[in-house]
Amino acid sequence: MVLRERDKVLLCLALALFGVAYALAFGSEPVSLGRAVSDTGSLDHRLLATVRLPRVVLAVVIGAGLGATGAALQALLRNALAEPYVLGVSGGSAFAATVALLFGAGGAAVSAAPVTTLAAFVGGLLVTLALLPLLRRFEGKSESVLLVGIVVNASASASITFLKTVVSANKAQELLFWLTGFLTVPTWPALLVTALLVGLGILTLVIDARGLDALGLGEASAHSLGISVRGLAARTLVACSLVTAAIVAVSGLIGFVGLLVPHGARLLGIRGTRPTLLASALLGSAVMTVCDGSSRLLFRVVHT
Repeated sequence: MVLRERDKVLLCLALALFGVAYALAFGSEPVSLGRAVSDTGSLDHRLLATVRLPRVVLAVVIGAGLGATGAALQALLRNALAEPYVLGVSGGSAFAATVALLFGAGGAAVSAAPVTTLAAFVGGLLVTLALLPLLRRFEGKSESVLLVGIVVNASASASITFLKTVVSANKAQELLFWLTGFLTVPTWPALLVTALLVGLGILTLVIDARGLDALGLGEASAHSLGISVRGLAARTLVACSLVTAAIVAVSGLIGFVGLLVPHGARLLGIRGTRPTLLASALLGSAVMTVCDGSSRLLFRVVHT
């Protein structure tokens, strides 16, 4: 039986829902979802509402953002190796977070320091603003944007490595925690802000999906169809950059999801940009929730 494209996207939705249920139910303390819903005074309900649910929602948001932006950038740059961190936004966020963590966060844990989170978002936003004039100067050429992102990330990485050598071992350990990526239990306001930014970014990408489809035929063909390639590239880069900055601000650097998930969607036979974006967002959520739930099973002492 040959599945239609819509059915394949629904399959990705089913995988995402499975990932959510798996991550909610399993951990160092197993939770009965039925008891948690029916008995609001039970330990299962408190554990689910205050610990598991915010963390799982964060995993869903991060996975969706990384998956969708990865698919969009691969379509825009026509490069199968493009991913959300290729623009240099992650480098800017990581460097700003490093400075805040080492010199301005007062020794607070990185996952709980609002100064560090805000600095990471501002750093990513500044890189995004710097990309816009460069994009106009290079007339939207994908290789130029990729090179700029590589330079920014390499410079940020070198600066972070230098800073690691001049701080105490405790600070260096906190920094390593940030740079390797993490999921923690967020506050609901922080989670809502992150979800709003990621949702707006994905919505922008979905709206521009037809333009990205046309761009896949070549810039000349896109121009002939009345599409402003420069405007399309600018909107896509800004949306992807803001999503990436929001994600890095709350979870550090989580690699490979944005690179590999869109290829997984294509392996299912999904071809159009819009269904690929949706499928990549759903598969990204599935990957993040399953990985999070599995990590809590494997490392029971560390996670709940």
